[in-house]
Amino acid sequence: MPLVSDDRFRRRDPLAAKVPEITALFWIIKILTTGMGESTSDFLGNVNLALAGAVGVLGFAGAMWLQFRVRRYVAVVYWFAVMMVAVFGTMAADGLHVALGVPYVGSTIFYAVVLATVLYRWHRSEGTLSIHSIVTRRRETYYWITVLATFALGTAAGDLTATSMNLGFFASGVLFAVIIALPAIAWWQFGLNEVAAFWLAYIVTRPLGASFADWLGKPRRLSGVGLGDGVVSAVALVVIVGLVGYVAVARTDIQPAHADHPVPADSPRRPVGAAEMG
Repeated sequence: MPLVSDDRFRRRDPLAAKVPEITALFWIIKILTTGMGESTSDFLGNVNLALAGAVGVLGFAGAMWLQFRVRRYVAVVYWFAVMMVAVFGTMAADGLHVALGVPYVGSTIFYAVVLATVLYRWHRSEGTLSIHSIVTRRRETYYWITVLATFALGTAAGDLTATSMNLGFFASGVLFAVIIALPAIAWWQFGLNEVAAFWLAYIVTRPLGASFADWLGKPRRLSGVGLGDGVVSAVALVVIVGLVGYVAVARTDIQPAHADHPVPADSPRRPVGAAEMG
């Protein structure tokens, strides 16, 4: 009987890595989703808080259901999940400040501790934090909890620099643009572990995209350009749809095979036997 249960569990596991290969286009889409999540959350919140909560929770739940249903990386499903995490993560971070009155420095520290705890538990359980290792249901669960925590932390950190530290949105965006380059330089020139470099950069994409989205959308009295959150959200969504449509057709972001998992038979990539990171 246990053998039957194990077989059923394995059939639910992914057939291949459930996240895309890391390319320049990955970072561009990721930053756009962070900006869209910030502006969409703020726009919906200004329209109706109940509507915002419903879209955030139901959209997040539906996106996760779809993502865990597929057994390999599907660009449209994956990036839809990222967008919904962006909206929901923004609401989670804003909720601590607006609903509970927690200052931005407090919410930043709180989500930093949450993220560190998740990464510690993930590494202790699986022995790696590599995105090339997302080939089991448990690793995929850790991955999305980590992604959600990075969005919440990034939202709080961006609000901390822009509001509490009085840098304004544009200056905050420039600050995070400098910060996100540091892991890449450390990996390129000083041998920083590539998995550590990835997650350090990934965390910063949230406040980077959100800061520039706020700068474009917020009124001039709040150091913004004044285009409106709805306009920024709509434009970002159109660009994201175009880019995701491209990678879905071109399939240039499918991970090559690694030692511990094969590429599906219908993948355009041949196995290359690359070693797993981490």
